[in-house]
Amino acid sequence: MIIVYNCYGGTHSSILTSAVHLGYLPSDIIPSKKEILNTKYFNQLQYKDMGKLIFHGEDAEGNKVYTIGRGTSKALIPAMINLTMDIHKLYNVNECFAYINTSGTVPISMTLGGFFSRALKIDFIGVPLLAIGARRSYGKIIELSQKTKQLCKEKPDNCFIIDMNNKGQISTYNC
Repeated sequence: MIIVYNCYGGTHSSILTSAVHLGYLPSDIIPSKKEILNTKYFNQLQYKDMGKLIFHGEDAEGNKVYTIGRGTSKALIPAMINLTMDIHKLYNVNECFAYINTSGTVPISMTLGGFFSRALKIDFIGVPLLAIGARRSYGKIIELSQKTKQLCKEKPDNCFIIDMNNKGQISTYNC
């Protein structure tokens, strides 16, 4: 399966969720501020990186994990789903996809921290808020990563696409 964790900027909640999924961050304790801030790509991506798929690795089950920032676009993920369905039909690709929205894990402190740090370039305010928000939401991030792993294990033999919105509601599409 190919998993695409997505959020607004692609540099905070999706990065943390992919890191937990892959075991780069712990799934049993809340990491330190330093561990969070040292996570690869965390708070490092720029506006120009939105819409760019970033590969993070392969999990123990062989699932490939990516992240993407979608910005304010309500069309990016539906377009990716449509493209995925077309690729399956046209090229007989038999790979399952999961598009997982991580925005539901984001508290206001992380939103404000991202705004101050990424948009306004005021890191001395933004970075501490990001760390506080990340630590506060870490339990939700763990839950989302575990739910995604469970979805991967339950996948049927035939190809399908999962789209999980920011409220955890799941839509499935057969290819």
